[in-house]
Amino acid sequence: MSQPADLSARIKSGIPMPPIAIASFAIGEVVRHRLFDFRGVVFDIDPVFANTDAWYDSIPEDLRPRKDQPFYHLLAENAESSYIAYVSQQNLVADDSDEPIDHPGISGLFEDYAAGRYRLKALHRQ
Repeated sequence: MSQPADLSARIKSGIPMPPIAIASFAIGEVVRHRLFDFRGVVFDIDPVFANTDAWYDSIPEDLRPRKDQPFYHLLAENAESSYIAYVSQQNLVADDSDEPIDHPGISGLFEDYAAGRYRLKALHRQ
């Protein structure tokens, strides 16, 4: 059975719509992981899980987040290194340290840092 492609046809057909995920954090915002000791700046947001099943299955089952929530791409740092992280909304909290992130990718995407967030460079804004 094929599903209607257009939204109004889908609504009229009675096919249930998936819930709408609302992002709690914005691009440029500095966040902290709820369980692990790292922070990062948001540089992209997926409205729902958009990584591989292998990545998802590698997370211990008792820590595995729901897929129906926003996932954030972070320029992340911990005490040892900087890296890219992919984190579910349920595992992030706002960072209140007011400290900038020390990541080599920051200067390529962002301009100044103020009040806990980075400003996206003009060439990356749409």
